[in-house]
Amino acid sequence: MAGMRILTVNPGSGSLRLHVVDGEDVVDSAEIEKPPADATEDVQSFVEGLKVDVVGYRLVHGGSALISPSVVDAGVREAIAAAKSLAPQHVPNTEALLEQLTGLLPDVPHVVCPDTAFHHGLPEVARTYPLPARWRERWDLRRYGFHGHSFAWAVRRAAELLSRPAAGLNLLVAHLSGGSSVCAVSGGRSVDTSMGFTPLEGTMMAKRSGSVDPGMLLWLLREGHVALDELEDGLYHHSGLLGLSGSSDDTRELVRDSRSGDVRAQFAMAVFEHRARREIAAAAASLDHVDALVFTGDIGWDQPEVAEAIAGGLGVLRIQGGLSSERSEDAVISGANARIPVLTVRSREELSLASAAAAAVRSGPAS
Repeated sequence: MAGMRILTVNPGSGSLRLHVVDGEDVVDSAEIEKPPADATEDVQSFVEGLKVDVVGYRLVHGGSALISPSVVDAGVREAIAAAKSLAPQHVPNTEALLEQLTGLLPDVPHVVCPDTAFHHGLPEVARTYPLPARWRERWDLRRYGFHGHSFAWAVRRAAELLSRPAAGLNLLVAHLSGGSSVCAVSGGRSVDTSMGFTPLEGTMMAKRSGSVDPGMLLWLLREGHVALDELEDGLYHHSGLLGLSGSSDDTRELVRDSRSGDVRAQFAMAVFEHRARREIAAAAASLDHVDALVFTGDIGWDQPEVAEAIAGGLGVLRIQGGLSSERSEDAVISGANARIPVLTVRSREELSLASAAAAAVRSGPAS
């Protein structure tokens, strides 16, 4: 990234993060706590007078066409439009921001960086759903995986903290945030992950259900208990921590309420931690050994009590609790005698995005 000043655009379903990265330094930023669709004026204000060389966008789902960071052209725009139905809470936000920012910053390259790219090389046995071949072939039904930029950064930092090359490490990485997923990494590459065709699968999240029995969903539809739109809204917006607690989707609030004796908050956190342990243990089956467990994401980085509860229940993997509660910097937080180190790494998706966007510009436009 040397010599490049890069604006990174990281839209979530309900928030937007903008960073200006110069080398590996963030020189300006804005965290907009509103849906990106409502942030048009905020974005315009932030970029007014801004001088950058590249704009890089986090694209949650690249579909089958966008498998690497790509300089935006007509073909890339068509691929983004085709991926909207795969992640309807996220991709339309990126598309709208791309439209706005190419208008505001027309003279620099714009690069979309799919989260799914990190998992593109998943082994066939890990990416394949046991569905009829005609379905899989016609609609490219497969596991894509998400949170790729967070995982890529966590792997890089873990290698530095352990003083070992990433190519020689087998890692379990848990990205715990509003959206959560787990990844098994071997030799710097994703070999299994908990999210699949969409960002709805896998471990329980803030408002998303994670994996549930598909037969139960078919029953709800077939018996007329819920309509399709209601089912989608419930799974994406009213499940997870919010659905179980009935009060909050924020683990900080739920931990506080749990300590005050709120039974529903206690239960919501217990299920969240249980589901995270299940996914970590499942991902471990794709590795022949485990060199470290890495916590990242807002919860993984900033809530030591959650990391402790999860790690402390993974004795079957020879992972132990008793973690340090310090979160001032990336660190090994397990004891000196731990058989498997436990690390915490602050998610720096903006730096991963900037690196990916710079590489894409240097390699030329998408073909």
